[in-house]
Amino acid sequence: MQPTNEPMKPCFMIAAPMSGSGKTTIARGLMALYASRGMAVQPFKCGPDYIDTKFHASVCGRPSINLDTFMATPEHVCQLFVRYGANADISIVEGMMGLFDGYDRDRGSSSEIARLLGLPVVLVVDARSAAYSMAALLSGFIHFREDVHIAGVIFNKVSSARHYKMLTQVCDDLGITSFGYLPKSDALEQQSRYLGLDFSDTAMPHQLVSLLESHVDWEGLRSLCPTAPISHGAAYARRDTPRLVVARNEESFSFIYQEALDAFQHVVSFDPETEAPSLAEGDLLYLPGGYPEKHLEALTKNEAAMTAIRLFAEHGGRVVAECGGMMYLCKSIVDDTGEYPMCGVLPYSITARKQDRKLSLGYRRFMLDGKEYRGHEFHYTQFLGMPPESITQVYNAKGEPVDTPLFRYKNVLASYTHLYHLL
Repeated sequence: MQPTNEPMKPCFMIAAPMSGSGKTTIARGLMALYASRGMAVQPFKCGPDYIDTKFHASVCGRPSINLDTFMATPEHVCQLFVRYGANADISIVEGMMGLFDGYDRDRGSSSEIARLLGLPVVLVVDARSAAYSMAALLSGFIHFREDVHIAGVIFNKVSSARHYKMLTQVCDDLGITSFGYLPKSDALEQQSRYLGLDFSDTAMPHQLVSLLESHVDWEGLRSLCPTAPISHGAAYARRDTPRLVVARNEESFSFIYQEALDAFQHVVSFDPETEAPSLAEGDLLYLPGGYPEKHLEALTKNEAAMTAIRLFAEHGGRVVAECGGMMYLCKSIVDDTGEYPMCGVLPYSITARKQDRKLSLGYRRFMLDGKEYRGHEFHYTQFLGMPPESITQVYNAKGEPVDTPLFRYKNVLASYTHLYHLL
């Protein structure tokens, strides 16, 4: 890999010692703050999350890009960061879980992304009921990995100005910058609790932006840049790919990795709740995941879409169906109100009843036709009755076999796994 000769632009990672510290709230709030100042903000998300990226995009007005060292090579991650940040004024990367939490110790963690890209890390720390004890916590994070640059701290849920002054004494003694704090707020805590669970309201609370503007040194954060020029491989070029038709909806079909779409030169989208796809102009139909179980009546009523998809599949059309998209292709989906007919391409029924909910979560990889595919699985729904037989063994990140089936019907490839690359 060769370092880029382009001047380094402001960028930093918002990370945390552990989940629930408030990094998503603060990252999204800072994105909104800079965007409100007329800046082009490029959002990124560490790991396989396809929910936080939706909230990033809603405030930045541009797609949020996943940076993941399990699903992609280090070279590819560097290329993504350089390519998508090229025409932005500032890039903000939101970490995942705790800074050093990965699929195998710190492999695949936010810290690995920070090391790879030379990103300065700003730790969001929940300061409730703590003062000078923060010194031990922060000292551990600062010195645990010398190749991870902790540039500063933002304290969250600070009870008063006096409380914050005590916390700044910690930073003074450790020689680390405090970029400010977010006061404790019941309203913000409630909003944060439901962030990512309800897609119907992606608006940014004005209160959050105002508080960050008043209590955080957002101008100082703009001085943060990579510790060295970012290395990247050959320039990105789209291949001569098939024409893609993709189902897209804010909630029922929305779990999409932007890079999966950007690999195609020609992409046409349609909403399965309200539109019928024009499949005559497409070579590959992509049905991504989401929450179709929340919109069963609307999907059932749009018979034109289901008929077009069923005919396309039955006549040998190429289809990739992931999670919610796979559910849509099945015979029916059952929830607590009844059974709803779907496309009927696959002879299975899916249960979304509360009594049947079971979390399936984690990285996935498998070999198919001599090629390795990687992705992520996250769902509560299950097959009703016996699941289909898998055409290949699926493994988790540690190489352990899992019972997630990958199956085919004619030219339909279906699974609960969200693939990072479709081809």
